[in-house]
Amino acid sequence: MKRKILIVGLGLIGGSIAMNVSKKEDVFIIGMDGDQETLNMALKQGVIDQASFNFEEAAQEADICILATPISITIDYIQKLESMDLKKPLLVTDVSSVKNQVLEAANRLTHPFLSFVGGHPMAGSHKHGYTAAKPHLFENAIYVLTPSVHADEKEADVIKDLLSETKARFVTFTTKEHDEMTAVISHFPHLIASSLVHQAKEWEVTHPYIKQMAAGGFKDITRIASSNPKLWQDIFFQNKKLLISMLDDWIGEMERIKTYLSQGEKEKTYKYLSDAKLYRDGLPTKDKGAIPSFYDIYVDIHDQPGAIRDVIGILAEEAISIKNIQILEIREGITGVLRISFATSEEQWKSKEILDHYQYEVMIQQ
Repeated sequence: MKRKILIVGLGLIGGSIAMNVSKKEDVFIIGMDGDQETLNMALKQGVIDQASFNFEEAAQEADICILATPISITIDYIQKLESMDLKKPLLVTDVSSVKNQVLEAANRLTHPFLSFVGGHPMAGSHKHGYTAAKPHLFENAIYVLTPSVHADEKEADVIKDLLSETKARFVTFTTKEHDEMTAVISHFPHLIASSLVHQAKEWEVTHPYIKQMAAGGFKDITRIASSNPKLWQDIFFQNKKLLISMLDDWIGEMERIKTYLSQGEKEKTYKYLSDAKLYRDGLPTKDKGAIPSFYDIYVDIHDQPGAIRDVIGILAEEAISIKNIQILEIREGITGVLRISFATSEEQWKSKEILDHYQYEVMIQQ
C-alpha cells in the first residue's frame, strides 16, 4: 500500500520537494496550497496526486506531513495537529530556516500519534512560487534535520529516505546550532545586503547616475536583497535575538575599521583584508550553501551588431537554460565581456565547452 504524503505549501521549496518525492513509486501525494492555479499545475504535471483545501482531513489521511510554509504559519499548523482526532501515527517535518520556536511548539506536543523532525533544506532561489520550483534545487545542498523530543534516529531516517531523490546531504544539528549558523551565513547577510541597497538609494539623491554604476559588482553583492520581503520579515523576527547580537558584533567590526582608517593604520588594514581573503578563498566551491548561487561563465564579445544574439543562439540550440545575462563591459570599438549565469555546474561547463568549439574566449572563475 502506498504511503500518503501531505505537502502543505507548493511554493519554491514545497514544490521542489514534491517534484522529488513524486519520483518514488510507493507514495501518494496530497498537495495543499492557497493558490488554485498552483494546485492545477501540480496536478497536471503529475507532481501531486490529489489537491486539498482542508488541512485536518488531509492530515488524518496522511502518514507523513511536510509543512513548507512560512515559519509563523508552520507553528500554527503544529498547534492545530495537537487537537486533531488522528487515527494513526503521523510523522511531521518542516522546512523553516529558523528552528527555535518551531521546535518549541513541536516539543510541547502530547498527542500519542504525532512525531516531529525539523528540517531545513539549505538551498533556494531568488525567485519564489511554484513556477520557480525545480527537482534539482537541493542537489548537493545541505539538508539540516533537528529532531524534536518526540522523534529519534528512526524517524529521521524515514525523512531521509522519503527525500532521497533530492540528492541532498543530510546532517543533524541541535536547534541552537542550526539557528546560530544560519544567522551568521544566511539571515545576517540578507540584512546587510538590504542596508547597502538603502545606502545607495540615499546617495542617489546626490548622484543620480549611481544606479547605472551599481549595475556591476554592487548588484552582485546585494543580489540577495531581491528575495521575498514577506518571507524575510518573518525570518528576521523569528531569529531577532541572534540578529540583534550580530548587529552589535557588526557595529564593533565597523568601528574597528573606522579606527584603522582614521589613525592611518595601513598594516592593520592590510591584515584585516588579507585575513578575510584567506578565509573566503578557503570556502567550498562545489557545494551549495544557505544562500543560492549561480554558475557563471565570462565570454569575450566584440562590439558589433548581433554579437550577444549569436552567443545566446548557440546555447539555445543546445537546449541550455540561461538564468541571467549581464554585460560587464563593452565600449565602442573594443571587446566586451558577457557574463552568463546557469542554475547548475553541469550547464556551466557544457556551455564553456560548446562556446570553446566556436572559438569564443570563455573563462570560469573557480
